[in-house]
Amino acid sequence: MAGCKAVTAWVVRAAVPADAATLAPLCADHATYERLPYSADGHAQRLHRALARGQLHAWLLLDGEGGNAVGYASATLDFATLSGQRFAHMDCLYLAPAARGQGGGQLLVQAVLGFTRAQGCSTLQWQTPEWNVDAMRFYARLGATASPKQRYTLVLGACE
Repeated sequence: MAGCKAVTAWVVRAAVPADAATLAPLCADHATYERLPYSADGHAQRLHRALARGQLHAWLLLDGEGGNAVGYASATLDFATLSGQRFAHMDCLYLAPAARGQGGGQLLVQAVLGFTRAQGCSTLQWQTPEWNVDAMRFYARLGATASPKQRYTLVLGACE
């Protein structure tokens, strides 16, 4: 994914199950960027199944010249008990370093927002590591507000 040059014509399109093999390496790069563990073992197959089942909604950012995937966003649908309303959770928003700062992130967020509205959700929520100040500035420019919380993970083992 490295080696992107300035592109003025980004293309965002919804990912389909056949895009899982393209999406998986972007996820690996994203995990590395966020200093998270990643295992490629079966990842593309799990993404394929989730996209096919409608459990995962994802969008690819393609450079307008070669159609190479240089970023992605993903979202899932959820329900907020406290508000009693559906919301979308933007699980991932990632752009290859060379693709950042050129409007591609904004296009991906717009795609996720369109999906969120179409699903009748009341909000779009997401999180970012507290060290990712560039992302926080980007989200503030979108008009998003931060809600300080800690994220916890309890590993239960493999599941589908």
